[in-house]
This record gives sequence, structure tokens and C-alpha cells, in this order.
Amino acid sequence: MPAPSSPYRVNVRDIVHRPGEMREKTLDLVTPEQLGAGAAIVPAGAELEIDLRLEGLHDGILVTGQARTTARAECVRCLDEVAIDLRVDFQELFAYSPEVADDYQVHETHVDVEPVVRDAVVLALPFQPVCRDDCPGLDPETGERLADHPERRPSETIDPRWAALEGFQAESD
Repeated sequence: MPAPSSPYRVNVRDIVHRPGEMREKTLDLVTPEQLGAGAAIVPAGAELEIDLRLEGLHDGILVTGQARTTARAECVRCLDEVAIDLRVDFQELFAYSPEVADDYQVHETHVDVEPVVRDAVVLALPFQPVCRDDCPGLDPETGERLADHPERRPSETIDPRWAALEGFQAESD
């Protein structure tokens, strides 16, 4: 059972066991802990806005929503800081009495949307974030950002394994 002070906890007392009832709620909160652990994360303390639509059903409460936040990342090509605006949609049924052990469930008069929101946000984070699609990255020899020196071209070094073919001339018919 979630902690009573969880910012993701939503009171559903007025729609429990009332099929056809619907409520909309907005949660504006600060993430209590970091979301994600890869190249892109939503840091602890980031603002998270969640719009929810709660619908009473015979089996439970259908929670449909959208979460908006800003993720922080490091460009995998040039190592610059990147801010990524995330907007993710989610939908989950919180059952009154779950038939499967890993179903989400209604806890007395509330639902805890934290695992649903966390999963949706973490899955939306880019695996290899870039600052822009055409980011040239770093110079492999000097380590400098190529975007800062657009006139510089990387040197054309020949792979030593192919050096023996440098003088090869193909015969033409």
C-alpha cells in the first residue's frame, strides 16, 4: 500500500463502485525521486503535470491520462546538455479485486498512479538523445566539438589494413 503522503495518490471515493461516473483531475507535483537511469532522466525535483480522467466501471476504475515534464540528457555525440520536453499518454485499469497478481488495484478510497506514470515516462525517454539530428559530434583526434569549428574537416586517415591497396589500379576493358 502506498504511503499516505504520496503525491501520486488520487482520491476516488466519489466514483468507487459507481459505473458510469467520471471525474477529471490535474496533479501538479514535483517528482520525489529520479525517473530513469540511462542517458536521459527526469531528475528528482522536476515539475510533473498529470491530467487524469477517472471513469468508474463494473470491474474497477479506468485511469486515462497524460503526463508532461522536462527530461535532462547529455547528447551522445557532442556531450552537450539537452532538455527534452516529454508528453506521454497512458491508460490503466485499477481493479476492485484483481484476478491476476500484477494488476493495479483500488486501495479503499484511492488509487496510486505512480507506477503507471513512472513506467510511461521512463519508456518515453530516448535511448540515445542528441542535441539536434545533424549533430556532427566530437573530433576523434582533438576531442573538440565539430559544431564549434564548421570549417574543420576530419582528417582522412587510411586504415592500415587497407594501406596495401592504395596503389592498386583496376584494369579497364
